[in-house]
Amino acid sequence: MPLNRRDFINRSAQAGAGVALAGTAAGVAASPAHAAELPEGRPPRTYSLRVLGTTDLHGHALNWDYFTNAEYDDKAHNDVGLAKIATLVEQARAEKGHDRTLLIDAGDIIQGTQLSYYYARVEPITGRHSGPRHPMALAMNHMRYDAAALGNHEFNYGIPLLRAFQEQCDFPLLAANAVDATSLKPAFPPYLVKRLRVPHGPDVTVGVLGLTNPGIAVWDKANVQGRMAFPGLVEQAKVYVPKLRALGCDVVILTDHSGLDGATSYGDAVPYPENASSLVAAQVPGIDAILVGHTHREVASRTVVNEETGASVVLSEPLCWGERLSVFDIDLEFSRGRWHVVSVTADVRNANTVPEDPIVAKLVKDEHEKVVAYVNQVIGTCTEAMSSAQSRYMDTPIIDFINQVQSDTVTKALAGTAYASLPVLSEASPFSRTASIPAGQVSLRDVAGLYVYENTLDAKILTGAQVKDYLEWSAAYFVQTTPDAPVDVDKITNANDTPDYSYDVLSGVSYDIDISQPVGSRIVNLTHAGAPLDPAARFVLAVNNYRSGGGSNYPHVATAQSVWSSSDEIRNTIIAWVQANGTIDPTRFGGDQWRLTRAGVPLFG
Repeated sequence: MPLNRRDFINRSAQAGAGVALAGTAAGVAASPAHAAELPEGRPPRTYSLRVLGTTDLHGHALNWDYFTNAEYDDKAHNDVGLAKIATLVEQARAEKGHDRTLLIDAGDIIQGTQLSYYYARVEPITGRHSGPRHPMALAMNHMRYDAAALGNHEFNYGIPLLRAFQEQCDFPLLAANAVDATSLKPAFPPYLVKRLRVPHGPDVTVGVLGLTNPGIAVWDKANVQGRMAFPGLVEQAKVYVPKLRALGCDVVILTDHSGLDGATSYGDAVPYPENASSLVAAQVPGIDAILVGHTHREVASRTVVNEETGASVVLSEPLCWGERLSVFDIDLEFSRGRWHVVSVTADVRNANTVPEDPIVAKLVKDEHEKVVAYVNQVIGTCTEAMSSAQSRYMDTPIIDFINQVQSDTVTKALAGTAYASLPVLSEASPFSRTASIPAGQVSLRDVAGLYVYENTLDAKILTGAQVKDYLEWSAAYFVQTTPDAPVDVDKITNANDTPDYSYDVLSGVSYDIDISQPVGSRIVNLTHAGAPLDPAARFVLAVNNYRSGGGSNYPHVATAQSVWSSSDEIRNTIIAWVQANGTIDPTRFGGDQWRLTRAGVPLFG
């Protein structure tokens, strides 16, 4: 049977930060049942429990792509969504026992689909007792999640929206390293302590510590600056893991929105690594397992040895969007007056192998259908079809269109200011390899599919020399290729190390990228208005807030002078442009060009 809510204990080091989910919050470590030793001579008692984990759900309640208006059901995609995961969860609970299974998440829940966008911006949730219910809260509450860590994208819509989602959840949102900027006290519950009943024996006490990503201070600076701070994962884990052990936790699990390998995309903008899960496992004693998130990669199981104790820590990262479910199985043995972890294993299960849970699908049916109607409304027309399929390696009208909208928006915003005479450049990335705009009628979802992130638009001042540095950094995206080597467009980029969203195309200038040259020496024939780019000239760069804040560690832009910014998502700006102009005509934009070359010879066209 499912655990009664009286068996939950939600505690926080900050008074009032984590309200007990019914039951007493005192006496966990001193419980007589917990401390009782077994009679002398009886063989050691054993117990096993299971921890199930998801991460980076990104608003996928159902197996539905709102940008294509169809299910994810072809061979190119995995099935996604909480309704699929719910079936896997019930199977895993039935195997182990509902009373010895926990379900947790590692963050990025409320951003990523038009479903989640709708309930943040179009018909925003307002709290627990009024207004619409968030479909992700509806599904996760039904699935009886025990806890979820906060992801960086939880902050995209601002703290008030996040607090409204928090109110709607029947489980705590954990973040030991999200603190009040003034008091440095936890802004959210740092951890959950849960006691599992063992028949005829002492309870097993499990601590779940949640950690989020320090990059929030960079990526969502406008929403959090002066309100919250985000110390490092290792630093906060060193504070809270000993607390959990002092509370009598026999098992300590971390759920953290931070990748495995220690890499950082924001350079030295903040002094803490972005992807620190392996560092936490190696440097913080007392951890048994870590549910990893943030990087959208599938790592069924990885073992890291703690440098101080020599103990093994098992980590698992399930694939994003509800495509996989991580399953940790933890075996314990009772000796010397307490439970001891003797074995941890991890694996992942595939959402493709099961049908959707009909109850979860029904729970969010009304919200889903409302959003389907919203995204399919016609907002304009296009004179010819545009596709992003070749945008990684060719100048395409669809990226030119994004840059045109951004340039128009910034030019209009700066009219009448001291910066109105400066040329406006714009950056855009090939976020999606499948985005397209059809000829003829254009729907809202067609346009929304061009910009899948919740970025907003900034305007910053760069010199010509800095623009060249910016382009050189972007050009590292391509694999160095000799003039006589064969060209495979699927292998021409460093996409495994540099994701597509970290590659920028600039409008307002023309340039070649010579991929036969080493990184840092690839930009040639760089011109503005038909003349070589003046290194001393000043330009306004229309740039998304992620890049503006240091995302992907582009040079100069994070510290450049800001002359304008918008709080509206770029996606909305593009939609509004289409609604205002009525027609998208690719012949009216894209005069500037970039191209890939090798030793001066163009690769395409």
